[in-house]
Amino acid sequence: MDDFLRAAIEEARQGLAEGGIPIGSVLVIDGKIVGRGHNRRVQQGSAILHAEMDCLEQAGRLLAADYGRATLYSTLSPCDMCSGAVLLYGITRVVVGENRTFCGPEAYLRSRGVAVEVVDDAECRRLMETFIRNSPALWHEDIGQP
Repeated sequence: MDDFLRAAIEEARQGLAEGGIPIGSVLVIDGKIVGRGHNRRVQQGSAILHAEMDCLEQAGRLLAADYGRATLYSTLSPCDMCSGAVLLYGITRVVVGENRTFCGPEAYLRSRGVAVEVVDDAECRRLMETFIRNSPALWHEDIGQP
């Protein structure tokens, strides 16, 4: 596992420790982390603070050229909203920790020219499987399914 996915996992663990959903994300440009985030929907009572959205917010305003060199790492496959942000900002690469517990529109991202790499990391999977087992109602609320 590379250091950037490890940093996203640290963010996921932080979110879980805060009572939230264990999903983490980092934005990397030119080999440096420029933004970090974790799912804060529960902690902030937010409708949109998924890990990727929190990460982009923490990165602050960047130039379009910066996003074009960026890689977004996420412990879980990005949902429709977060995938839309990837497309909106022109992020060219997404590294996904795992997509077994939830799979967002990865094929659509690929069809739009985004390189999507699924690592299928055991720790990312374990975090989500344990969370879903222990907090099924909260998980279903987050993904909008019964």
